[in-house]
Formats: sequence, C-alpha cells, structure tokens
Amino acid sequence: MTAVSHNTATYPAFCEGILHFGDTPSGFGELGKSPVIAEGQTAIADIDDRAVFQCRMIVDALRYATLQLCASKESGHPGGFASSADAYAALVMLGHTNIVTEVGHHAPGFYSAMFLDGSLEDMGINTMTNLQERFRERDGLLGHLSGAIPGLLAPAGPLGQGQHFAMAGAYLNSDKLFPCTIGDGGLGEPYILSAFKHFHTSYPDVTNFLPVLVWNGFSQEHHSMVSLMDNQQMTNYWAAHDFAKVVLIDAKDFDDAGQAGAYVDSTLFSDAARTAFTRAVLEGAQQAADSAMNGCMSVLIIKQLKGAGVHASGAKSHNLYPGDNPQKDNIAAALQRGALAPAAWELVRANMQRAGGGSASRTVVTEFGRTGADIGALPKQDFAVGEKAVPATAMGQMVAELGKRDPHFVVTNADGNEASNMKVINDVLKIRHPTEDPLYNQSPTGQVYEPLNEDACAGFAAGLALFGGRSLWLSYESFAINGWPIIQTVGQAMAELRRKTPAMVSMFTAGALEQGRNGWTHQRPEIENYIGGQVRNGNVYLLYPADANMIQAAYGWAVEQYNKNISIIASKSALPVYTTPAQAKAAIEQGAVTLYESRDGGWETIVFAVTGDLIYLPVFEAKDRLEAAGYKVRIVCVANPRRLYRPRDVAWQHSSEADGKFMNDADFNRLFDGDALICVSGGGTIALEPVMLRSRAPVRELFGWQRGETTATPAEIMAYNGITADQLAETAQAMLDNNNHSELSEAA
Repeated sequence: MTAVSHNTATYPAFCEGILHFGDTPSGFGELGKSPVIAEGQTAIADIDDRAVFQCRMIVDALRYATLQLCASKESGHPGGFASSADAYAALVMLGHTNIVTEVGHHAPGFYSAMFLDGSLEDMGINTMTNLQERFRERDGLLGHLSGAIPGLLAPAGPLGQGQHFAMAGAYLNSDKLFPCTIGDGGLGEPYILSAFKHFHTSYPDVTNFLPVLVWNGFSQEHHSMVSLMDNQQMTNYWAAHDFAKVVLIDAKDFDDAGQAGAYVDSTLFSDAARTAFTRAVLEGAQQAADSAMNGCMSVLIIKQLKGAGVHASGAKSHNLYPGDNPQKDNIAAALQRGALAPAAWELVRANMQRAGGGSASRTVVTEFGRTGADIGALPKQDFAVGEKAVPATAMGQMVAELGKRDPHFVVTNADGNEASNMKVINDVLKIRHPTEDPLYNQSPTGQVYEPLNEDACAGFAAGLALFGGRSLWLSYESFAINGWPIIQTVGQAMAELRRKTPAMVSMFTAGALEQGRNGWTHQRPEIENYIGGQVRNGNVYLLYPADANMIQAAYGWAVEQYNKNISIIASKSALPVYTTPAQAKAAIEQGAVTLYESRDGGWETIVFAVTGDLIYLPVFEAKDRLEAAGYKVRIVCVANPRRLYRPRDVAWQHSSEADGKFMNDADFNRLFDGDALICVSGGGTIALEPVMLRSRAPVRELFGWQRGETTATPAEIMAYNGITADQLAETAQAMLDNNNHSELSEAA
C-alpha cells in the first residue's frame, strides 16, 4: 500500500495526528461500502467476503495505531500485540468485547482498540494526537493496563494473572464470553494452565471464558520456552488441562512468501493468502467462542511470528528504545506499509463502535457497578471481657452467614479452613469438590474454593472483588506471599476505578507465634511489613484485632467497604477477650483503643503500643511486673494503623472512594502520651510506624519479629525473638532510668 498525504478535510476527525495514509484498497467499493456490522447489530451476521475484508481493516488499523503510538514516545511494546491483532479483531467482529489479557506489554494495542471504538473519548482522547500525548504519561495511559482505562476490564502487569479475571468474569456473568489473551512467553509459567484445570474441576459448568494463546515463538528478550513445541504437542498440552476444544490457526499453513522457520508473518502473504488466513481466524474464533459458550472448555491458538506487520520480528519487536521514533527508517517503512486509507479508518471505527453493542466503555461488564445480594448486618457473638475465645472461629461464623446470604460469595483457601480453626465455614458453605463426601464437607455446589496454590486462591478472590462480587481469601500468613502480587495489583486498580466494587478482603491466620513445632517454614510474618508498606497507598488496610470481639468488628467493617484492599491478621488459638463489642468497633474505626490502664502507681507512665493478639500475653505479664515496681502502665491496641498516620503520610486523596479519616492529635496523644513508649509486634513492625512517627514520648523502643526457629510453645518462640515479660519490663525500667539520669545531668 502506498503512503500518501491527505489534507485535513479528507479524513475523519479522529484521524488527526495519523502520519501516513494509504490508497483505497482494491475491492473497497464492493466489500467496504458499508460497515458489515449493521446499525443496531452487535456482531457480523456471517463470515462472508465482506466480513473477512473488513476484519483485515481492523487488524491493519490496530497494528498501525499501536506502532505509531509507541514510536511517538520512543518507548512501549508493539511486537506482542501485533501478532495477536488478527485474533483480537476477529473476536470483536464476532461481538465479544469483554476481553482481558495476561500480558501487560500488550497495553498499547488495547489502548489503540479503545481509541478506535471511541471509548477513550471519556478521557478526552478524541484524536490520534491526543492518544500520543497521553500515552505513558501521568493521568493518561500508563505503560501497562490498569483497569481504570475506559473499556478495559482489568489490570495487567505481572504475567500469569489474566486468567483469574477471565474466570471471575465468567463465574459472575454466565451470558457473556470472556476472552483472555495469553502470551507464549507467559505460558512458561505453568500455573496459568493449572489454574484453568482446577477451576474447571470445581466449576465444570462455567466455561464461558476463552484463553487466546498468542503463540509467536518469542518472549521479551529471547525465544519463548514453548517455541520448540510442534502443533500436536501444543494441542496435547491444552487437552491435558481439560480443554476439549483446541482451535489452532497456524499462519505457516497459509504462507506463500517462502518464509523460513515455524513462525511466519501473515502481512507478507499475497492478498489472497492473507484473506484466507483472516477467514480461518474468524472461523476458528467463532468455533472456539461458540464452544465455550455452550459448555465446552475451549482455547483459541494463533500461531504467528512476533512483530507481524510492525518494524521488526521476534524479540527485537518487543520494545522501543530512545531513538525509535516515527522517522526512523524501519519504523517509517512499517508505518507506510501498514497505512490505511481515510475511508478504511472510518469503516474500522464504525464496526468497532457497533461490536458488542457499543463502545466498550459503555458495554463491558466492569463499566457498571454490580448489584449483589443484600446481606444486611452480619450477626456477631458478644464475648465477655476476660473469657477466652478463638478469634479465627469467631470470624468464621460471620463468613458462613455471609455465604448463606450471598450465593455468589466465594471463600478461597489453600491450607484448609479446619487447620485455621475456621471449620464452621466448611460446615456451612462446603468445599467445592466433584466428590461429594459429608465427612470432609465436600459438595459440587460448595462455596469454598480450595486449589492448593495461593496464586490461584488469591487470583480468583481478587478477580471476583474487582468484577463486583464478594470474596474472601484465607491463608496462613507464612504462605500468603505466594498469592499477594495479584492482591496488590487489584488493590491498586481499585484505587483508580470510576465505579464502586466490594473491597478485596483477606485474612491470614496461624501467625508465626503459633507455629513453633512447624519451625521457620511456617514462621514468615514478614509479609506484614510488605503489606504495611502499601498502607501509604491510600486504600490499603492492615488490621490487627486484639481478640474475638474485635475480629468480628474488623470483618464486619471490611465487608461494608468499597474499593479497598483489607487484610486481617489474627490467631487460631483461644485467647483472652480484652474489649467489649463497642470498644472493638471503636478500635477498628478510629485506629486504636486502650485495653488497660493502671488506676494507681508512680508518677511515670509506660505505654505499650501493640499489634497482634497472642503477643498481648507477655505484654500483660510485663504490666504486672512494672506495676509491682511502682510504675503506671497503659496498653494500647493498634488495630487499624492506617487511621494513625497523619493525612499527609498517605495518598488517600488519590483513591476512588477516598477515605480521609485519620486520628487527630488530641486523641492520639491521649492514647500514646507517656514517659516511655514501647511498641510491640509479634510479626512485622512497620504497622507501628505511625505511632513512632507521632509519639511525643521522650524515650521509645520497638520489639518485633526477628527470625523463626523450631520451638515447643509460643512463649519459647517469643523468647527466641527477645519478646518476654522480663525483657519488656527490664527495657522499660532501663529506658526511664537512662532518661532520668540524662535529665539530672542536664540540670546539673
């Protein structure tokens, strides 16, 4: 196609900024005279010559826009999406626009699609010039998908996450197909297919998701790990993971340009061969989509060289670098080869705006708040102060009731609820399993999803929350790090959404202090620091309920929240109850509450600021020793550290459903003022950062987790980490003695 110049009066307004236009292609008068998706329709009626011709136009438009967009900033990733453009266009022509991806590097292609269907007009992006200006810029189109971009359903960053969004969307919306593009570079991560297989075993009737494997032979900087598979091996690979319908379209079968190797570029075919390839992709996409919508696990595989139709091939097409601008020879040549006529651009926009019933920003499921079941106020048990109760079990009762009230609610857990003293959840909601067995609470219709993989647990729970459903991820905190990345991804996405969606809630039981006999493999509370480091993001909350009453307040608060990422840390041991229900509620809402304060004592006050529950045992024992020595003691539960930061410490104002509630100085000082402050945690210590930042105490100390070891009791593991009543009491006395000595020296 010859690139030609056109004045502004001869092309559609949205094309302003496009650098090259081509001649009107042969056959356009007959095959392109009107959009093949008719006014009022959502998809093509048949795969005829017109549909194939116009599908090719969309493919070319996507490739052109993607390459010029990346070149405009001399950065970004055009190559991967270029080899998937045929599949993407085919799905759109068939009316399937609820498309997610596992590949963050395909972002410029997805942005191009949203530009072409008009979705980005909601962001003020009306022309190609606007698109380029906002690409990879603040308040624009970030380098990887966020899910906050109009028309795009979910974020995409780390590999291996997209399938969870597709499955969650399918679970919540049985009448729609959720294609998910997957790169063969990412397919080297085996949990993608294992996640599909376990989901299918658990939910055999939910098949309305469609993996679309972009098999292009290359990863980011080298050949993909599956590049040496032949077609039969790849088919067998998917079939072994329950995909009964494997539709594989290999561009090599249509190559008439004599290209070497197993992977070829369809844009180098003759016109007839390329038309045949496009028809095959359309037909294959229709077969796979229809099969998925009719109860059969299906996959569409497009085998085509990475970088098809852009400036380079293979891994060299993956990324642009400084100097890779639209004037660079290979980029300019590619843009000129792929240039479309103005009439073709207009045709592309018309079809894409009609596909699926309208622009994606007006039609895909995540553009609307989902109306879930009305769960009302969950019942709570009132435990008396002084009695013993298991925090995890108390929360489990509420979880079970929520599941009874919301049939779409799902609990995910890899290690087992019974092991976390939350068996009530299994008793009531049942473990979803094809083998029905009442002894093990197994049922094919259960609401407890138990893949033995924290990534799969976290992924499905996070996907459900993002797509508008209620979920709960339960884990041992020692293993939670295996699933946390997608929780972090979804939490950030929730902070950007333009709609309300239920908070992503997780609860981590069996803290390190309870896991003495299991040793250090089960003693990894450092994840608390990882999560705590995200609290400054603005919509992340790390809750430390002190007892069974408070954990109920924490969970009750969490299920009422929107667009937040909330994690609860609690024990599965029977522990003393320190708070009334009213105090427990205040602690979660306000951030902290006093659990104990000496009525009498000396003139010096020692304040303990504590996160956790089991860790209070040595703290209260230390209190007895200090009071006996003549000191006053105040023990403060730091239940919701996010509330204790100063407003300027947290990016709360940038969050959707912004929460600007922070404890004021007067209330903070009433809780934490004293002659000495000792912060104590049985795990990570970063949650105590706001207390250390704001405290006016003249001397301060911090006790927390150091490392794991095999021990017989929690007391022994605490002692191993230097957290004992003796050590706490001795440290407090030494702090005051040293401080008093310093004051006397200064006075002298």
